[in-house]
Amino acid sequence: MSVLTSPRGKVEVVHCRRTESQDIYCIKNLIRKFTQKLFGNLNIIYLLEKANLAITLHNDQEEIMAQATFLDYPNWNIATQDDWVSVFRELDSDIPCTPLNTLFMHLFVAVDEYSVGCCKEIIRTVFKAVLDLHFVFLIVPSCMSLGSTLITVFSQVGYVPSLTNDEDFAVHVCHRHNHYPQLHIRKARVEDHDDLMPIFLHHGTILKETYGEYFLAELIEAQDEENHAVVCEVEGVAVGFMSVCSQVNLELLHKCFDLGPFHGLCVPHQDDILEPPQEFSIHESSDSKLKNSGEESQKIVKEPQEAVSLDTRESIQRKGTEATVEEALSPVTSENTGEVEDSEKLSQVSSMVYMGYYISHRSSLSLSLPEDTSSFRPIYKGASTAFCIQLFFIDEKYEARSLDFMNFVFHLFRDKDFCIVSVPHLTPEFVLIQSFVKVVPFNNCTLEQDLYVFHRAGLLKTIKIRLATLSDTPGVEKLVSTLMPCKSILEDLKQYNEARRDPDGTPLQVFVAEVAEQVVGIAVIRNEMDIEYIRSHYNIEDFIYFNHHQREEHGHLYHFVLNPIFRHYTKFFLKEILRLGYKSCLYYPVYPQVKEGKVQSPKAHSLTSALHYLVPVRPRRQIVYPLEKLGINAPSKEVSKDALSYALNHTNRKLSLEPKITVNAKIVVVGASNVGISFLETLVFCSHLKFSNLTLISTYGLPGKKLLGNEQRKFLANDHCYNDRDHELMSLCSWVNVVAAKMTAIDRAAKQVIVSGEKVVLYDHLILCTGRQYQVPCPTEVDISLHPTNREVSNSCLRRYTGPIPCNHFTLNDEEDCLRALAWIKNNSITAEGNVIIYGNSVDTYTTVETLLNLGVRGSCIHLVQHPPTSIITCINDCAVEGAIEEALQAAGVNVYRDALLAQWNNGLYSDPIHTASFTTPAKPFQLPCSMFFSFLEKNVDYETFKAFNDACLVYDGRLVIDSNFHTNDIAIRAAGPLTKFSNRYYSNEWTHSNFNSKEIGFQLAAAMLKLFDPTLEPVTEPPADLDRLIPMYKGAKVKGGILPGSYHYLHVSKPAIPTPLEVQRAQSDFGSEIVTGNVKNGNYFRIHINKYRMVETITCLSKVPFPASNYIRLFGQHEQALNNLCARYEDGLVPDLYSYFTEPWCMALFHDRFIDLRKALHQILSSKEDENLPSMEELARQIEDEEINLPEKPRNYLKRVFQETIYRPLVEKSILDYLHYNHYHLPMYAWPGII
Repeated sequence: MSVLTSPRGKVEVVHCRRTESQDIYCIKNLIRKFTQKLFGNLNIIYLLEKANLAITLHNDQEEIMAQATFLDYPNWNIATQDDWVSVFRELDSDIPCTPLNTLFMHLFVAVDEYSVGCCKEIIRTVFKAVLDLHFVFLIVPSCMSLGSTLITVFSQVGYVPSLTNDEDFAVHVCHRHNHYPQLHIRKARVEDHDDLMPIFLHHGTILKETYGEYFLAELIEAQDEENHAVVCEVEGVAVGFMSVCSQVNLELLHKCFDLGPFHGLCVPHQDDILEPPQEFSIHESSDSKLKNSGEESQKIVKEPQEAVSLDTRESIQRKGTEATVEEALSPVTSENTGEVEDSEKLSQVSSMVYMGYYISHRSSLSLSLPEDTSSFRPIYKGASTAFCIQLFFIDEKYEARSLDFMNFVFHLFRDKDFCIVSVPHLTPEFVLIQSFVKVVPFNNCTLEQDLYVFHRAGLLKTIKIRLATLSDTPGVEKLVSTLMPCKSILEDLKQYNEARRDPDGTPLQVFVAEVAEQVVGIAVIRNEMDIEYIRSHYNIEDFIYFNHHQREEHGHLYHFVLNPIFRHYTKFFLKEILRLGYKSCLYYPVYPQVKEGKVQSPKAHSLTSALHYLVPVRPRRQIVYPLEKLGINAPSKEVSKDALSYALNHTNRKLSLEPKITVNAKIVVVGASNVGISFLETLVFCSHLKFSNLTLISTYGLPGKKLLGNEQRKFLANDHCYNDRDHELMSLCSWVNVVAAKMTAIDRAAKQVIVSGEKVVLYDHLILCTGRQYQVPCPTEVDISLHPTNREVSNSCLRRYTGPIPCNHFTLNDEEDCLRALAWIKNNSITAEGNVIIYGNSVDTYTTVETLLNLGVRGSCIHLVQHPPTSIITCINDCAVEGAIEEALQAAGVNVYRDALLAQWNNGLYSDPIHTASFTTPAKPFQLPCSMFFSFLEKNVDYETFKAFNDACLVYDGRLVIDSNFHTNDIAIRAAGPLTKFSNRYYSNEWTHSNFNSKEIGFQLAAAMLKLFDPTLEPVTEPPADLDRLIPMYKGAKVKGGILPGSYHYLHVSKPAIPTPLEVQRAQSDFGSEIVTGNVKNGNYFRIHINKYRMVETITCLSKVPFPASNYIRLFGQHEQALNNLCARYEDGLVPDLYSYFTEPWCMALFHDRFIDLRKALHQILSSKEDENLPSMEELARQIEDEEINLPEKPRNYLKRVFQETIYRPLVEKSILDYLHYNHYHLPMYAWPGII
């Protein structure tokens, strides 16, 4: 925030922010003829798309005061974008401009009255935001003066000719030191105390209270060879302080952190033990090789510190642990006397750093916590080569120049190569440590501090990015020699040097990063040849305007390797790749791993340390097209093809200088339920935030491993929240630490979760999403020889089974359980001679019966035993569907027993394995032979989970009690999903999260958490007292489906509601209407319930043939008129079959993922006042409803006539046509003006 004063004395408070697309209209209005003469006739949208940095200045009323756009190459075509440096070096050799320290102004506009102040404020903001920036150039025609505004910040340095004509252009430059200069650093003196104390106390009073009022003065006085205190000063006043010390407790650090990548912060010594002894060596897997002694990290698998082979793609289970480096270090100046010395030292130390910079990885998706006692730790004998920062603070006004300290303090310790600092992990990443590398802690580390490391070679500013040459091969070989994809990288380098393209003709580019004539990085890109598929399957248009990027400007990143001591130059490396390669976008896919351990990748990629400088791109929901019916009107094969699934990551020119906000808070999610996955998905896809400590605790790790394969039918019903493909498209394992273990206890005081094996996982925010599971039933233990009935037996469903679980007893709660059951069936000849008992009343009993029949188990050997119902509402709640299931069970010969209670296993004798199972009924008991026993009794909270809650004193009342904001009675612990219930103070015990869509619950939970971390959101405020007494209501559809006996494909979509029998619903006066086509006997039953507001409220499908369930789910919540006047057509007998009706070309837009955006746009038009002489259509309808106007005709006819005769119709038509035109690649079956 700054205050500007106009020449007339008017005052305006202005704020700086990044330019947004909605600013374009105002920017155009600020362009004058003089602006066009200075900068040319510009396409503003195109310019902003290609800009590296665009700054907007606005006032308190959000009115735009000024805007400036900066790129990393000159305008007016005076030089090519990949070779402008030589032109400017020849112009003035005293200006050491490089791609690292230079930007070019391509546009500046401002409100005339405040233009001078706005210009200076924008320039100051640019220098503050881009720390390496030293020069901003402005090129204008030589015949033009800069005017009264730009002349105040730019000075002329010469003239350059145009590449395309005879015109000359004047070059002007703006220097950093005139606007936001480097800070002067010197040794601290005692007299600095009075200047520093106000800044020191602004950051907290703990040290003063602990050590006394003169603690700072005593620290300054205590300086010696091992302890130094330095300050930065501005105009003779100290504005920042740093205390450094050469005494480092390396023994403690070696125990707690994986310092292998930095050789333990020690000088290499001949007695160092870097490899594990033979007896401790870990067997190599068939597809990967462990190369890091730090593999025992609790994070399961850390973010790779350099490129890793494709064979270990799934190994990124550790979200990046190093600090995001949004800005580089201090720029090169004449004061940087250590540049030459550091360059010489680079040759001595850099090899040691990257040669030992191995990558920890696993070939599996997740793994259990290993035993610390068997893990190897390197032993370093050399002297310490690190010093530490003990205390640091700086005035917020100058915080962006914090890195200016580093050059000075490294000169104080000339024999040290590393600077380290530890900070409490909840401390937001301030500017100083954003250029440090965050060190990965071991899993047994209980320190509440994060460790950051910076190497002195990171101060070098001579890094140069260029296209590779043949002479770079030895340097690249040395760089990548320890990396798994070494062979692939070298092959690509050879191919580039020989042909500049692949054998198939795809253009290939290889870039190297060079420092002090050493290769310290390499990147391999190809042209993105599948851009139509990417556009149609991923939301890349969240980040770019696709139509403003040429096809050849899209690049595909295959390899990216950068020496870790230059990690803070990653974004610069990526930016230079875009500039030198004439690209505007880069894409990097992360392919999943299949069950056999082989990777689904057509070409070799390597995992890259640049991953966390890219943004993950959300996948798009796809329409299931009736291709045969559409014929030539179907989408192109590039759009509709079934390609390999992968998670897409992206960067572009606009993102090259945009920082991410790092959130170091330890967020631990317990349970890989749909709620938990949705919560993690929402956080991960916040592109401007980087969550560095997301952890999932789950018994089997992340779901989506395709354990059963697509060809096998599922034992369990499907809620259509996530499928295996969805998990592949997200690749949460790239961003989330996975602990494959079970929670056994919660220590609220220490903020620890205890997991299997007494391991500890620390948390700041704990999210409980364990859900409820089927439990082992507890037999009533009555003797059926006495012929008891259910009335004589106490219901044991509330009792917990405590005995040993029989080996042939199965409770199926996830895919891992289903896999075990499938293995048992195959290994024990169940299909040939086994008797299978399925006990329960849920939909899962029917899907399991169908799966067993499909596997070859005879129907006569399947016994479906239904427990006495606890409610009058059945699991299907539709008599027609239930009748079809009953007939199918009877036709298959499945034995069905109703109202049966489990009495005994094996007549009360030892129950492992189960040979017989006895049951009581309202009439007489019975006994069944048993080879497998499936239990699907009512779901409940797992006992160990309940015990963990109970022992932690979390309020539990049948379920875990929460408030309307997901809080338990512990503010640091939130919970969501079927596990929970609302507190009794809401008086809504019938409503729980079980009534709602789990994916929506997870999203809302994440939205509540994001208010704590995202500065772009409104700050959290306490809700009004009356609203705090209301439970939140969610609108997402509840979905269930599966394959039922008789090979019926079943889908049921309904609104969130308290369960009510269907017949009772139909009896309600406001029920609405039903549209039913087909019948269950023919296997083409389709039922749609239209409520009283004529909205689709319920969908039920039962079909003998598969149908596009994802399409039909999109019908929920649509108005029947949007379905081509469905009710009227049905009443006229024009809709004999809804299955066929919804494969017609007209309805494809209904299933499109952006149809909801069209609806919102149309609603905005009709609710806005588009004509000054008329109210909005929405306001007009309200006036009619309130009888504020008298009508000579029916209200519907009046509204229709007004719509037809006013501006609203053409606006609506234009919005629809724009939607169809923009999404034509998905919707080519629609015609619009201009294509006929």
